[in-house]
Amino acid sequence: MPIYTCTTTKGTLTSAVKARLAAEITRIHAAVNHVPPAYVNVVFSELLTDSVFAGGQPAAPLILTGWARRGHPQDEATRLGPELSSALARIWGLGEDRTMVVLQDGPARSAVEGGRVLPEPGEEKEWLSRTAI
Repeated sequence: MPIYTCTTTKGTLTSAVKARLAAEITRIHAAVNHVPPAYVNVVFSELLTDSVFAGGQPAAPLILTGWARRGHPQDEATRLGPELSSALARIWGLGEDRTMVVLQDGPARSAVEGGRVLPEPGEEKEWLSRTAI
């Protein structure tokens, strides 16, 4: 249900680092928002080195953008960004000053997964029982 996109320049992340990042992003989101890990999607986008800039200068940051359903408790939503930022730096092996985390939320009705409009937070079990094949 949530989707995270990790963006950086080509060759910055090895396959092993990508796998570790995906696992940790999934773990953190599932723990903070109380959803099954299978709901969390992580995508990697690698751009050419001449396509990423910070402050008008070529750069190679690790940028994590994410979207999740609105309605999770605010204290949990606020906790998510810093935990993800710390994990990115720890796994990537570079300072948090080279990471950026931008999280957005929206109404569940704004997203469709597997042809089904997403349920509101807390209504997943009922949603799965009504839509299971």
